[in-house]
Amino acid sequence: MSEILEVHPETPQPRVIQRAVQVLKAGGVIVYPTDTVYGLGCDATLSSAVDKIVRIKGRDPRKPLSFVCSNLSEVSRFARISNEGFRIMRRCLPGPYTFVLRGTAEVPRWLKSKQRTVGIRIPNHPVPLALAGALGSPIVSTSANRSGDDVLTDPLEVKARFGQEVDLILDCGILPVLPSTVVSLVDEAPEVLRQGAGPVDFLG
Repeated sequence: MSEILEVHPETPQPRVIQRAVQVLKAGGVIVYPTDTVYGLGCDATLSSAVDKIVRIKGRDPRKPLSFVCSNLSEVSRFARISNEGFRIMRRCLPGPYTFVLRGTAEVPRWLKSKQRTVGIRIPNHPVPLALAGALGSPIVSTSANRSGDDVLTDPLEVKARFGQEVDLILDCGILPVLPSTVVSLVDEAPEVLRQGAGPVDFLG
């Protein structure tokens, strides 16, 4: 059965963050809150941990997973960003967006698509930002649900669904329902790939 810790949504307790980071560094899988839905997460640099998430979700292993960075400086390590792309990201982040960008050589191969792109998030939520900052490396970001099922926003549902498969659940109460808005910044003109929680008026 998973370990469950309550975490404050605005001022996450250092001991809870430290415990989660301990689990992540050991190759474990956690459920954590974001500014959209609950996510399944692991240390993105550990291929064995990423494989666990793929198995838990029943996800096509050929489909790359997105990851959370703690700030734009960290994003620039893993993605090539044009001046216009940087302007858009600076305006929207932290926020409920996943930006698709061309990956750099520092991105682990299991997180790159065939087109060598990556999906990157900086959620507007203190918990994932604290986790990524304390871990010192990106955290996999994928919704806490089986592939094809509805996303989960209630920690009780998360526990019922994943309590036997993940190592730690960070309970932050019931979250909003919408997933992130996905925007491609691969080409010169931004393209909305999925409309979710974030507005897209910046495209005008």
